[in-house]
Amino acid sequence: MKNLYFICLIFLSIVYQSVARQGKPLFPDMPGMVSYTYRHSFQKDVAKTLDTLQQMGIKDMEFSNLFGKTAAELRKLLDERDMFCSSFGVSYPDLTTKTREVGQNAKTLGAKFVRVAWIPHDAPFDEEDALKASKDFNTAGKILKDEFGLTFCYHNHGYEFHPHKKGTLFDLMMKETDPKYVSYEIDILWTFFPGVDPAALIKKYPKRFKLMHLKDLKKGVEGNMSGGTPVENDVALGTGQLDLPAILKAAKKSAIEHYYIEDESPTYFKQVPQSIAYLKSLRY
Repeated sequence: MKNLYFICLIFLSIVYQSVARQGKPLFPDMPGMVSYTYRHSFQKDVAKTLDTLQQMGIKDMEFSNLFGKTAAELRKLLDERDMFCSSFGVSYPDLTTKTREVGQNAKTLGAKFVRVAWIPHDAPFDEEDALKASKDFNTAGKILKDEFGLTFCYHNHGYEFHPHKKGTLFDLMMKETDPKYVSYEIDILWTFFPGVDPAALIKKYPKRFKLMHLKDLKKGVEGNMSGGTPVENDVALGTGQLDLPAILKAAKKSAIEHYYIEDESPTYFKQVPQSIAYLKSLRY
């Protein structure tokens, strides 16, 4: 009996040491999904695409298209599947000219955030573009916050990191936008691509980022500040160039509330499950 007791103690000790070595999960929750990842599927059949995502365990959605539905119709489809839309992405023109319509649609969807991912400009993006966008974001952000209780976020796309004085145009936008009305969604690929460390940027502005796009860049691909790269350069998380553990550790200490996988590649249906498995495998 004593021998069995000691064997059990040894076994439990081994198990404990194994768990201790593994550490606690770095990303314990299921990530959200950007609708753009499944854009072709959504264009064909919204309900069936939501069924596919639900079966994968996805609940949190960021929609940047209503795919022919009204906001109320899309909300009903989400509710029926115990899914939700936390962020509603719109175009810059819609944000600035249809602000209240955008706000109402976002509220109907149940979203807490409204997001814009591109500033119209003639390359290269310059100080005038940055200042105009900042002014427009402050104006729209105030309406969305005061009248609808929504938080506006700007999603970086790479061209904002042109040098400006002692920093970048992105730093200028951070300075010129009012934190009460303008927050940010960090796209980690479009931060890394122009040569910026996503983890360092999050640490620099820990309270301004509220949302994150999880993406990885194919190994060997060199970046620039164009804001564009072939969609084939989006690869499964953990197989590309980005240091995901370092980025997520920085994010966990910031104000980021929602993390969405965005995979623009034509093989997203294969890569998304890989990305989810990778996130689950990460340990502190």
